[in-house]
Amino acid sequence: MMAGEQKHWDGVYDARAEDELTWFEATPEVSLDLVRTYLKPGEAFIDVGAGASRLVDALLETGLGPLTALDLSDGSLAQSRQRLGSHSDEITWIDADVTRWQADREYAVWHDRAVFHFLTDAEDRAAYVRAMTRALRSGGIAIIATFAEDGPEKCSGLSVVRYSPEALAEELDRLHPGQFDLIDTRRHMHITPKGNRQSFQYSIFRKKVS
Repeated sequence: MMAGEQKHWDGVYDARAEDELTWFEATPEVSLDLVRTYLKPGEAFIDVGAGASRLVDALLETGLGPLTALDLSDGSLAQSRQRLGSHSDEITWIDADVTRWQADREYAVWHDRAVFHFLTDAEDRAAYVRAMTRALRSGGIAIIATFAEDGPEKCSGLSVVRYSPEALAEELDRLHPGQFDLIDTRRHMHITPKGNRQSFQYSIFRKKVS
């Protein structure tokens, strides 16, 4: 784990209330809809870069799971655990850098809203795709949301890489050839708590059956 990156994100979460963060969603409707489309009851799910997102809350209410939340910032996960109270015991919490993490189980659905676009280094992107490939079961689904080509160039003081669905698919295939098929895409205009508009693209991939 990169101590500097962890310190950066812990600082971001410490500096503002949850509902003041630019990516805050009271109800993560797009992510929730996509996960419910592809995740069946009893199947394992992981939210990568979960932070203080309320996606796991919503999934718990639907009875889906087992659920796992992974983030580089333990401080952000602590906010979610506190918010969920006793229900936090129903979720597996992982404090880790996804580019240096290896799953100890297989997941049916992998969800990432805005982690991959922070990976400006090619080696980090390759490590991410290796981790995702190992974690997903054969035929599993990866939902990856990034800033779209007309989205912001920076977030929380850090540069990002913007993608179209086609460009993201090409990058995954370059990093791990022949492993993932792009099966669906969505555009989404996120409105920040201050009213700013951020253009996102959601790409849905299926890991090929081996």
